[in-house]
Amino acid sequence: MVSPFGGGHEQVVFCQDEQSGLKAIVAVWSTALGPGLGGTRFYPYADEHAALADVLALSRAMAYKASLAGLDLGGGKAVIIGDPRRDKSEARLRAYGRFVESLNGRYYTACDVGTFPEDMDVIARETSYVTGRTTAHGGAGDSSVLTAFGVFQGMRASAEFIWGTPSLSGRRVGVAGVGKVGRHLVGHLIEDGADVVVTDVDPRAVDAVQAAYPSVKAVADTASLVREPLDVYAPCALGGALDDETVAALSARIVCGGANNQLAHTGTEDLLSQREIVYAPDYCVNAGGLIQVADELDGFSFERAKARAERIYATTLDVLHRAKDEGVAPSTAADRIAEQRMREVGRLRGVWLP
Repeated sequence: MVSPFGGGHEQVVFCQDEQSGLKAIVAVWSTALGPGLGGTRFYPYADEHAALADVLALSRAMAYKASLAGLDLGGGKAVIIGDPRRDKSEARLRAYGRFVESLNGRYYTACDVGTFPEDMDVIARETSYVTGRTTAHGGAGDSSVLTAFGVFQGMRASAEFIWGTPSLSGRRVGVAGVGKVGRHLVGHLIEDGADVVVTDVDPRAVDAVQAAYPSVKAVADTASLVREPLDVYAPCALGGALDDETVAALSARIVCGGANNQLAHTGTEDLLSQREIVYAPDYCVNAGGLIQVADELDGFSFERAKARAERIYATTLDVLHRAKDEGVAPSTAADRIAEQRMREVGRLRGVWLP
């Protein structure tokens, strides 16, 4: 099948096990810097084409994310088609683990939407190429912790770029999606003195955030949130959050969130630029989770992983300044930095070592 994103993937594998009901797709964009590492998304896609489109886009983004974060990893991603609340089972996860094992280390899996560290423990019974396991099994645990921390660092850098200070104190930040990453991000923002307004499709997630942080305001939905007077908008749910209607409604000066693939189409960033809204590229600022689970491959140290995630501040600031100096969109500047590292460091993999 031809990729709708112009090709470029090293490997795309369709996985099916009729007895367990498993239907999955694994995509590896590049192994120039190392094995592809990316989470497994368990999601009720409308059909196989929708699942394929998602995994192709996500795996490419993971390659760029790993490169920009300075990791010796390539880009990969997997999707399992189904409703995790109804279809997830030990048999299905273990069948998936055997497919991951069959790739012989070209792809390492971890958590994503619909999967959790406990699921990685089950998958690990069939493959050694898994990370993001529970702390009880020596793993990194919930990767949303450092994902949120990294997004906060990217937001601080964006504030420094726009307002000359790396603080969100007194700024109004809208967070769309507070189930995992968004919930932790709210904590960092409140601690920094920000005024926070949130929304989520699950009212229980909103209730939990407001119970922990009573000053947080909630609105009915994302359409209402983007029409609020905001300084910063943080999309932290699924991709495609920045469509034409959303961009037109935004009052925020900064968009910086944890969701992957936030731009609805290739022209979205031009629309943001026309409205003088600074976009911190999602794969730049949300790399903290990847950094967290990647650290597990060397024996997990939270403090070491957090120190590396803290560098997202400097990386984001570099991306924004390069974009300004070169007269390009921030995502173009970020792509150039990532691609340069893939070329220069990836080239060394061709040097034979006895």
